[in-house]
Amino acid sequence: MIGLPSPALVIGAGPAGLMAADTMLAAGLPVIVAEAKPSPARKLLMAGKSGLNLTKDEPFERFIARYDEAAPWLAPIIARFGPPEIMRWAQNHGQDVFTGSSGRVFPRAMKASPLLRRWLKDLAARGLDLRLRWRWAGFRGDALVFDTPQGEALLNPAVTVLALGGKSWSRLGSDGAWLPWLEKKGVKITPFAPANMGFRINWSAHMQPHFGAPVKNLRLMAGAQTSRGEIVITSKGIEGGGLYPLAKTLRCGAPLLLDLFPDHDETRLRARLAARPARESSTARLRKALRLDAARLALVLECARPLPRDPAQLAALLKALRVPLGPPAPIDEAISVAGGINRAALNDDLMLKALPGIFAAGEMLDWEAPTGGYLLTACLATGLHAGRAAARWSIAQRHGADDQPAHG
Repeated sequence: MIGLPSPALVIGAGPAGLMAADTMLAAGLPVIVAEAKPSPARKLLMAGKSGLNLTKDEPFERFIARYDEAAPWLAPIIARFGPPEIMRWAQNHGQDVFTGSSGRVFPRAMKASPLLRRWLKDLAARGLDLRLRWRWAGFRGDALVFDTPQGEALLNPAVTVLALGGKSWSRLGSDGAWLPWLEKKGVKITPFAPANMGFRINWSAHMQPHFGAPVKNLRLMAGAQTSRGEIVITSKGIEGGGLYPLAKTLRCGAPLLLDLFPDHDETRLRARLAARPARESSTARLRKALRLDAARLALVLECARPLPRDPAQLAALLKALRVPLGPPAPIDEAISVAGGINRAALNDDLMLKALPGIFAAGEMLDWEAPTGGYLLTACLATGLHAGRAAARWSIAQRHGADDQPAHG
């Protein structure tokens, strides 16, 4: 006779962790979720403040390509829980969704909080044991140690899913504190690097009036990659959605070029500049012939002084303005990270080869993707995959133990 299963453990109550817990509950396992913060899914809630981008509705081949080197091993995982499944999942939790003109998918409520409240309520009704302010503090032998409001606690779960995030936005819980504990156990870790981040620029004083100003409708180029979108000029440099898809290439040293007029060809710009009086300064030509707004003009003057007077050279400059980037913003200011648990440290079920019975999901894993729904999709998909595999492993272990002859 098979006895009652021991509880499964999930460490981290973000999207990946909650999805793993959801899946193991569905398989009939009692589940404990240990969360270091006073409330769950803080990074999800922060991301949803400006509109929760659930996923991207586009052909699978184009979607999966955005994961670059990780695409081959993520493809079968995301194929089982990709954009169509995530849209249905949100709808099943009472959230109607819509697809914007760019293909990005949002809940009609836009914010993350209604979806999260409904999800947590459902999980609680199914028996989830959510323990807040339970901070994982490493291993002691085979046990997992936690600092809790009641003091130190040790757990020996039937199976564990780690979903502690990467190392960005540490104030929301992703601080990478787990890294040395896993390395000490023989788990190979790819060093972390910032992803979806801004870059530092040592601006001159004349840029100060434009701090906080967006520069919209740009084509950004780095190496062989291009992106359409906007940047924001900050006191420290630049950031913004147009920049993030190029972040990896820029991080590796490619120069950043801006096409300030992506909807106009160079010939048209040259003609408009040449039509101005020859005595006009280049700055006046840019204002009067092309109606450059203040932030755009400041950017040109900052990056390309002295400006050429020849209309052809000036037009070419506007189509490929080189921005003098400094280093990437620090990892704690990045939206996400590259690096984490190396793929070679995991089997196909996302179980750690060095630690049987311990699985990992979400941003702890070594994959990188741009914003636009790709981050959340991979977190949910790997959480589901790890949760299913953990449930199978736990049930198989329990059956194996019950099949052993009694001793004594």
